[in-house]
Amino acid sequence: MIQSESVTPPHLTELPIRALTADDLRNCADLSEDRGWPREDHKWRLLLAAGNGYGVDTPDGQGLAAACVVTGYGGTRAEPELAAIGMVLVADRYARRGLGRRLMTHICDDVLNGIPLTLHATPYGRPLYEELGFETTGRAEMLKGVFRPDPAATSSGNGTVRPATAEDLPRILQLDTEVFGTDRTHVITRLPAFTDRLLVAEDRAGALTGYAAIWPNMETHVIGPLIARDTAGAQALVTALAATTDRPLRTDVDVRHEELVSWLKERGLGSVAFNAVMTRDLPGLPGDWTRRWAPLTVAAG
Repeated sequence: MIQSESVTPPHLTELPIRALTADDLRNCADLSEDRGWPREDHKWRLLLAAGNGYGVDTPDGQGLAAACVVTGYGGTRAEPELAAIGMVLVADRYARRGLGRRLMTHICDDVLNGIPLTLHATPYGRPLYEELGFETTGRAEMLKGVFRPDPAATSSGNGTVRPATAEDLPRILQLDTEVFGTDRTHVITRLPAFTDRLLVAEDRAGALTGYAAIWPNMETHVIGPLIARDTAGAQALVTALAATTDRPLRTDVDVRHEELVSWLKERGLGSVAFNAVMTRDLPGLPGDWTRRWAPLTVAAG
């Protein structure tokens, strides 16, 4: 009788890292749920379309052991000017065994070596990112709650807020590139289909001063991106967007915008968490932070 040799399964850190596709959407959502996050299918679908996903299959091939998404901006898809890393997740049963470190090391040192990087880090993930060369250059506060309208915030300073049209898209792209500091056309052009509402703010002369969107995420609506010339403009955009939903709102605001943060808390949103904005090979995010109030999602920078 011939006995078959036993095959030792590969160590977790030896499992291959592969590119994710749209077919991995369910596995990505399952991985989010496994870690106690919302499934966020809608957001995963956008990130996998606009960016590049990377993952490690479980040893039994029945799902993902780890995953993350990279969204590049400017340059080319292969060599962007800036890349944002997000949705870094390791399945609970494989946590604290070196898999997350291996995935991040591969992304940072092999896939994106030499490209300026950014990410939003939770307190749990921050030590690993610091070991990989990331430095904290900012902070964002996540706010969530049922919004109470402010009668005073109904107009954008001396201008107006209205729904965006197809004719507004070139102006939105121009403003976004100026404020963000690099080209995000492949993300911004997806907003009309991804969001429930896309609004623009104009001054009395008709010049575009800001824009903002609201999109569904499980039981909440997320406000982002939020681009505005000043606090009054940001408040007007938030107020107009909030009027379109009965769901609780969620947004992530740069803590330097203290007046807006205080106003949102007065309007019913409470603090949920703080995330560190981290960069590598970059002293800070490019563009004009004074007009950048909230990102589309922290997963995409």
